[in-house]
Amino acid sequence: MNNLSPKAADQAETLRAINAREPVIKPAPGEDRVTRVYSITSGKGGVGKTAVVANIAVSLARLGKNVLILDADLGLANIDVVFGIAPAFNLNHFFAGERELQEILFEGPEGIKILPAGSGIQNFTRLDSNQKMKLLDGLDSMHNDFDFVLIDTEAGISENVTYFTTAAQEILLVTTPEPTAITDAYALMKLLSTQYHEKHFNLVVNQIQDEDEALDVFKKLTMVSNRYLDISIDYLGSIPADKLMLDAIRKQKVIVEMFPSSRISIAFNELAARLCSEHPPSTPKGSIQFFWKKLLDFGGGR
Repeated sequence: MNNLSPKAADQAETLRAINAREPVIKPAPGEDRVTRVYSITSGKGGVGKTAVVANIAVSLARLGKNVLILDADLGLANIDVVFGIAPAFNLNHFFAGERELQEILFEGPEGIKILPAGSGIQNFTRLDSNQKMKLLDGLDSMHNDFDFVLIDTEAGISENVTYFTTAAQEILLVTTPEPTAITDAYALMKLLSTQYHEKHFNLVVNQIQDEDEALDVFKKLTMVSNRYLDISIDYLGSIPADKLMLDAIRKQKVIVEMFPSSRISIAFNELAARLCSEHPPSTPKGSIQFFWKKLLDFGGGR
């Protein structure tokens, strides 16, 4: 493998050095919680994105963080399947006036909350103004309840993907070392950069054989991006390939619960610690209220 740039080497060393858990700091009464909103996406399906979302969420909860997962994979919504939970209600019941937003949230491991979209909702950008106002009011009422909001988007390039990623504070891109996955990850970054002016991406490389393989993926994406795009990519870490993951998926359990001492669980814990150590953005996208309002902008266009 070619030598890494100093930046890549420093980022890799930083990731390996993260071992300590952060102290849990609760907001004082009346004080707003700083909520981080991550859109977790991928250029193609089959890279393990939803499993990454689920395991990061549980790892964050174990660090004392309050976590909400917004299941925005409208074509193949399956966060509930990963957790082995069948939600009784979803956004269809909310829009029909049958349930309040808090009532359709269901609880996963370690107290994480999941907001199920519902299979009947095919495109958030097609919600009418009344539906958007109703959802905005519901979301805004609980904006101070969570430290992290993780959005599990669809795979690939679609209107829904760009809709969520351009509203979120941070974009976390999941890929694997497979050439097609790397190519599609670059294509997604190119679209978001050239058409939606996104300049910063976080990268997680899943299903690796060793750390050098993950760093090689990061190096390839960085080199081509530096040549053709005006963006920056932060390497957050890697997740090893492990047959235990298939066992966990079959049993509808998250691997950090089922095999907490495995290499893959340790990797998820390190990734969650890395997210906790990141400083909240000071840009206009840094407000949770800004996210909800931008997400539900009545115009729907760009």
